[in-house]
Amino acid sequence: MKAKYFIDTNVFVYSFDKRFPEKQARSLSLIYHALETGEGVISAQVIQEFLNVATRKFSTPLRFEDSLVYLQKVLYPLCQVSPDLELFETSLQIQAETHYSYYDSQILAAAIQAGCETLLSEDFQNGQQMRGVRIVNPFIEV
Repeated sequence: MKAKYFIDTNVFVYSFDKRFPEKQARSLSLIYHALETGEGVISAQVIQEFLNVATRKFSTPLRFEDSLVYLQKVLYPLCQVSPDLELFETSLQIQAETHYSYYDSQILAAAIQAGCETLLSEDFQNGQQMRGVRIVNPFIEV
């Protein structure tokens, strides 16, 4: 059985950011691997956050048509976690334990709920363990 990993929104954002070519290349590689192997997981929250940034905050925002294609071909196939009561409760517990923002806590809760071994994100402490999920900053050289 292959180990599942959760991909945070920043990986998708960097995949479009030409200002950081190393991060862009690493992000594209991670996304491609996730789609090819089925090991990568995201939540509905990641879709919402990415589409908000891509259509409003990119230096050249994604057009409606491009956003729709990216949603259908990349984001939706990776989405395995949708909001439910368990996700919200776990998010609140994590927030209380760690003092992370609610939205960061919800990302971590989604990784836990999906049964992921790893959460790929630069928004948490690299190497931290939380409820069986190891945080890995995919942009730090090992």
